[in-house]
Amino acid sequence: MGFLQKLQELLHWERNDRPEVDLSGELYEQLKPFRLPFILVQLGLFLGTLGYLLVTDYTLLQAFFQSSYTFTTTGFGALGEDRFEGPAIFYTAFLMIAGSAVLSFATISIIDVLNRGKLVSIIKERRMLYRIARLKKHFVICYHNEYTIQLSRQFREAQIPFVVVDPTPNFEEEALKHRYPYFVNADPHTEIAMLKSHLSSARGMITVSKNAADNIAQIASVRLFEKELKRKPYYIISSADSDEDVSRLKKLGSDVVVSPTRLLAQRMSTMATRPDMENLLEQFMFKTDTPLDLEEIVVPRVSWMALKRLKETHLSEIAPVHIVGITEKGGKFISMPDGNTVVTSESKLLIIGTSQGIRAAKKIILKHEKPEELKYV
Repeated sequence: MGFLQKLQELLHWERNDRPEVDLSGELYEQLKPFRLPFILVQLGLFLGTLGYLLVTDYTLLQAFFQSSYTFTTTGFGALGEDRFEGPAIFYTAFLMIAGSAVLSFATISIIDVLNRGKLVSIIKERRMLYRIARLKKHFVICYHNEYTIQLSRQFREAQIPFVVVDPTPNFEEEALKHRYPYFVNADPHTEIAMLKSHLSSARGMITVSKNAADNIAQIASVRLFEKELKRKPYYIISSADSDEDVSRLKKLGSDVVVSPTRLLAQRMSTMATRPDMENLLEQFMFKTDTPLDLEEIVVPRVSWMALKRLKETHLSEIAPVHIVGITEKGGKFISMPDGNTVVTSESKLLIIGTSQGIRAAKKIILKHEKPEELKYV
């Protein structure tokens, strides 16, 4: 794999991807008013050149030059017009008047199109869609509010690509204000919004509307879209205020439902009863400059560690990390596993250690064969 290909995968984009929604039709509709002025200008230059060939002794190149600056009224006198006689003078005057009329009409047409404001917005949207089409394994965040603002900050810090979709008319101003790198102004649950946000290549979708009905419609639409594509399930995260809505969204297919009110109550309860634990949680979960880190690493099917006991892996002996929990494929969680615990394939190891140690442990876990440094331990 070349350096350029590795860089493309790191940045989550590909060069040849095109948007799933083509705005060429809308762009053509906006440019239609320019057709007649353009035709009239070309026709005026052609007739002007032909006329000067008939009423003067100009060559073809001289006739074209004379016709160009006369019709556009940008100059006069370069080719000895003081020697013109009656027919040439009348023809030149007519060509000047006709050119002024055509250019005035063209200017009015351009100003009218620009005053509508649609041409510029379509060009901007088309450019944005081409940028979004390069994304892979991104998240589509539906609806703009304070939750989206905070989430976008976390995603930018973690370098997770995302697209924000919202239907409000002034959404572009809000998106630029809050530095959303990719955004779509559309109703999130519609098919056109899913195509514009390049959902087909996304890892998952997050819906954070304060209206439960919006979240319900969004989850249902994404699951239907998923079936039409015949792809693996999207990872869907949603928000809900009441326990009833939490249960409903899970039944509809949301993998995770976050309740802001419940999270707030849990955090405040922890602050009041176990402040030291709250400080520890802050360091592990929300800060990036701490000496210790906490991460969950998936054991692939082809990993050399699969079906081995923890003590046989000697992982903690060569990497400054400790395994504090194992989530098996079926969902069972084993806390503080001992050396006899078997590491099954596709299980998740909850590891604590330095950032450097966790990176080293991840490389070891992902290897297909037992690493050389462990063969002598």
